[in-house]
Amino acid sequence: MNNGKVYLTLQNGREFQGTRFGADGETVGELVFTTGMTGYIETLTDPSYYGQIVTQTFPLIGNYGMISPDEESKKPWVSAYIVREKCDAPSNFRAEETLDKFLKEKNIIGIYGIDTRELTKIVREAGVMNAAITSKPLKNLNSVGAYCIKDAVRSVTCEKVEYCGDPDGLKIAVWDFGAKENIIRELVKRGCRCIRVPSFYNAEQILSLGADGLMLTNGPGDPAENVEIIENLKKLAGKLPIFGICLGHQLFALAMGGKTAKMKYGHRGANQPVKDLETGRVYITSQNHGYEVISSSLQGIGRLTYVNANDNTCEGFDYPELNAYTVQFHPEACGGPQDASFLFGKFIAKVREDKRNA
Repeated sequence: MNNGKVYLTLQNGREFQGTRFGADGETVGELVFTTGMTGYIETLTDPSYYGQIVTQTFPLIGNYGMISPDEESKKPWVSAYIVREKCDAPSNFRAEETLDKFLKEKNIIGIYGIDTRELTKIVREAGVMNAAITSKPLKNLNSVGAYCIKDAVRSVTCEKVEYCGDPDGLKIAVWDFGAKENIIRELVKRGCRCIRVPSFYNAEQILSLGADGLMLTNGPGDPAENVEIIENLKKLAGKLPIFGICLGHQLFALAMGGKTAKMKYGHRGANQPVKDLETGRVYITSQNHGYEVISSSLQGIGRLTYVNANDNTCEGFDYPELNAYTVQFHPEACGGPQDASFLFGKFIAKVREDKRNA
């Protein structure tokens, strides 16, 4: 069955034929694309891709192999993986195994030999849609159209509280909605004591940890689905310094009475330009999201700080009265490559100041 024909059928009826690699099997998922030229290891292991079939626009994937220290979580969360050409002979001194072997071990279906440029153009023009991967041509599309990502955050969060970093450092509660490991690495690098908290913890449980600050992480799915988290965020706002990234940015906006909306095809890649409205400077950022915060819905609540230079969507918001700020992009990633990492320093400074004034 491996290395045989495989069919990708889109919700609109378009069919692509490719060759199987990675694991055997069939699946249905939300078809998205990401534009990063590098970073496929991070893409595969980013929990924000839960329930999605990911297409890489860069034509050759796997050329530096798989490297476990670069993984963003304990396993890959994509439903399937589509590339134009896979590399079976990676050249990198850090490489541990091939992409094909990794996908087999992790039971992730892969397809290569598909025209990913044409596939991406379809998604850009028609918008994100569902798709199925099958061993035979698919005639009935009912199951494809009915697919919906549900319980995404609960599916990817940690199951219990975890501690790491300097026991004597600033205590940062990291509310795990599907956190990338590099968020925690960046905090630990700055001397913090990270307390990783499951998504199902409530406000009282989080406050009982005695943390000096709260990090709201990235994660998958529709932000509005997380009703309980949003209600608990309302109770936490103003109680301690808060920094939100990606889904954390969206959830805090919803807790403040704002609105979110699904984008046509989202922002996924390492080359998204973000403009600082105060200085006019443009940062090159890494992003992975299919929903946006509607900044006008937060009028009078906070201050819009960043916008996307391509489509003017909301990329950041400050809430000075609540000692909170959030961004849609990923400062822990290396888009610029270090353009946005200063935001962690800004957060640490806010936490230290709040602790001094307590």
